Amino acid sequence: MVEAIKYSASGEKIGNIELPASLFAAEAKNPEALLHEVITMYLANQRQGTVAKKNRALVQGSGKKLFKQKGTGNARVGNKRTVVRKGGGMAFGIDPKDWTRHIPMKKKRLALKLALTGRAQEGKVYIVEDLKFTEPSTKEAKSLLGKFIPENERVLFVSDGHDKAVVKSFSNLNRVDADRADGLYAYEVLRCKHLVLTVSALNKMVEVFAK
Repeated sequence: MVEAIKYSASGEKIGNIELPASLFAAEAKNPEALLHEVITMYLANQRQGTVAKKNRALVQGSGKKLFKQKGTGNARVGNKRTVVRKGGGMAFGIDPKDWTRHIPMKKKRLALKLALTGRAQEGKVYIVEDLKFTEPSTKEAKSLLGKFIPENERVLFVSDGHDKAVVKSFSNLNRVDADRADGLYAYEVLRCKHLVLTVSALNKMVEVFAK
């Protein structure tokens, strides 16, 4: 049984809450290898792959032969776009590349559960009652986190995403990432040292990922 501390909307400790075993008690034969594989594929998928260099077919310039083949005393030469001349194309230049790698859904979800399990075992998961902000307030968000999160440590705040004022308030904080409960992935959980979940976010995670 894994537990987490539950806090009120004002940051006061209420008690402990039992975390669902379907998300926070995951097991795998080789969890480190699975997490490495999934996160490596995820980071590869973030690459745009748009880097490119112009070859002699793409650089600007005439394709006309600079001078005739014989009779000038010069070495034979083609047009000015050749790779050996200044301003010419690049030999074997880089072309745009698709770095996308497919991540199987089962692996992706198991990696997320392993990441959540690791944070829960470290005691870095916190449950907060649902927040209601009338308008975005970074000051209130910072004050709330400051009551139970050490300063200058990276935090992942997860909500159900319906209250835009809450999302904006936490997104504006330094070293705080904010995401929706139905869009979590393993990399962002491992990237942050502390995981803060609202009650509705926890329920949404069980609904989406506990299958």
